[in-house]
Amino acid sequence: MENLIARGRIAVLAGLLGAAFLALPAAGATDITDIGTLDQSVLASIPSFQAANRQLQQYGEGLQKQYNARAAHASQGDQAKLAAEFRGKLDDKERQLVRPLMEKAQIAVASVASSKNLSVVLDKRIVVVGGVNITQNVRDLLTGIGDPVPPVSTPPPSHVGFVDQNAIDQTPKVKAATDEFLAFKAQQDKAAADKLKTVHSDADRDAILRDYRKTLDDRQTTTLKPVIDATRAAIADVARQKGLVLVVDRGNIIYGGTDITADVTAKLK
Repeated sequence: MENLIARGRIAVLAGLLGAAFLALPAAGATDITDIGTLDQSVLASIPSFQAANRQLQQYGEGLQKQYNARAAHASQGDQAKLAAEFRGKLDDKERQLVRPLMEKAQIAVASVASSKNLSVVLDKRIVVVGGVNITQNVRDLLTGIGDPVPPVSTPPPSHVGFVDQNAIDQTPKVKAATDEFLAFKAQQDKAAADKLKTVHSDADRDAILRDYRKTLDDRQTTTLKPVIDATRAAIADVARQKGLVLVVDRGNIIYGGTDITADVTAKLK
């Protein structure tokens, strides 16, 4: 049965492209003191956020029970329809409970960033050293009296760029390579599972798994590595052209930044 609580996209290239999203062109001694950082786990501990997440979790658990009961004797096609129906309900509930809080948090981040002349705010998890930590400032705004007020100015131009991996995943070359690898992996999954049914020792089992992993690693090298290298090169080229000191995945951008997704996808066509 599909677990409606643990949702999320499986991106074949996500881990492999991670380094590409931290592309540092030769920028020289560029001033990057306008970069802020935010620890989102601190915001998640705010009582209103915790209450909303608890409600969403409880609602999701109730949906999961309903799904399990209705899907137990349903056909595979009906199960897929039920899963889509319940995912839609969970998404609607999330928009109702969480979106207002997230919008309020975005305004608080923008307000603090504007007051500190920051051009971009990054998720603190990807920053080891440096940046202006605005976590406490944002928390104070969210827990204070009244709602935070949006800044009158937009973010200034930033030396930090970002790319939307979802868009890159859908470029023809990347999608074709990913689809080919996934089809090959499905075949190898089945072949390895069939072999494991016949093993009589741990040594035989380990040998099958070693062969399986090596086969997939070799296929990654021949199928995925060329598009990974092409993507890294495209990101680095655009970053140099635009004078960016850093490029990260869109998911790590909280505020501001320079979107170079269209430029990168154009190079990959």
